[in-house]
Amino acid sequence: MNLHEYQGKEILASHGVRVQRGIVANNAAEAVAAAKQLTAETGTGWHVIKAQIHAGGRGKGGGVKLAKNLQQVEELAEQIIGMDLITPQTPPTGKRVHKVLIAEDVYYPGESETSEFYMSVLLNRGKGRNMIMYSTEGGMDIEEVAEKTPHLIFTEEIDPAVGLQGFQARRIAFNLGLSGNAFKEMISFVTSLYKAYVESDASLFEINPVLKTSDNKIMAVDAKVVLDDNALYRQKKYADMRDIREENPIEVEAKEVGLNYVDLDGTVGCMVNGAGLAMATMDLIKYAGYEPANFLDVGGTADAKRVETAFRIILKDPNVKAILINIFGGIVRCDRVAQGVVDAYKNMGDSIKVPIIVRLQGTNADIAKELIDNSGMPILSATLFQEAADQVKAALGGSN
Repeated sequence: MNLHEYQGKEILASHGVRVQRGIVANNAAEAVAAAKQLTAETGTGWHVIKAQIHAGGRGKGGGVKLAKNLQQVEELAEQIIGMDLITPQTPPTGKRVHKVLIAEDVYYPGESETSEFYMSVLLNRGKGRNMIMYSTEGGMDIEEVAEKTPHLIFTEEIDPAVGLQGFQARRIAFNLGLSGNAFKEMISFVTSLYKAYVESDASLFEINPVLKTSDNKIMAVDAKVVLDDNALYRQKKYADMRDIREENPIEVEAKEVGLNYVDLDGTVGCMVNGAGLAMATMDLIKYAGYEPANFLDVGGTADAKRVETAFRIILKDPNVKAILINIFGGIVRCDRVAQGVVDAYKNMGDSIKVPIIVRLQGTNADIAKELIDNSGMPILSATLFQEAADQVKAALGGSN
């Protein structure tokens, strides 16, 4: 589950991480009130107006602006709220901005120059360990840093048995070239950041930039936070932070009815049971020369109602030109799935206007194939992977 910047900062601050302070606003009037309150609390004279969407690169798209007075706060908030912000991480049409964060100016003059760093905490899946990735090149796209100056990216792997150790936090501060109070602040920052990551059941904390202020404080100026959906049952206070306006509406609908659905860019819809089979099915589609339009896992049951619901969700994507149903009958019998497919097809009438290819393998697969073939419905059946691929190719006439 993705969070907005202001929500991520709330989690960080609750675990002792110093953050750039701010107040969220839903309209220009609230933005001005927030700016006044922020000035009273922090003494800041300028304010940063930051669009709140689930995407990076907001500054490049015009979603982050500096206001030097209250009139500019109002004007910029009116300009940003309601805009369709386009960044390298949004769809081509952009994402609608519903709220802004009014933040304090932290690039004030002082005894030393400010410095920007990159830092993230995430899981190294290859080694089964959390790791902290960091760089002196903050404020830039980490992909660009990795491509042009990979030697400037450091990683620190955390042994899950003992957690983050003091010497590791000190090594991070040292590698970032810090000394004095900034060195001590960075040790505290890293320790608290890792604690926030673990205790919130996050899958990603990305801070870009981490700022060393002119008076040698270390703080998070931005916060990209992704929480593990599978752990939300024990993080109920964070579950309420979900903003479904930022999510694909078809994926939201699928989740509400208990289907695992991920929207993709291809033309062949996939209906499967089990994540592993879903991945294999997408490979099968690509092997046939096409691209999957979605990942849809119906789970351990595939009765008529569930299949019909899956059909309706897949067909909401106008790019779908065919649907491949690939079910392994282990827990669920293939003949029951086949009957469910036939019944769902009958219930939906003429609303299905694309070819349906059904591959059923496992318990009662032979009976299932007979049910499909004798149904009188325009449904193509297959029993082998290659046969299913050939059916997809034939159904689409070689056009992808």
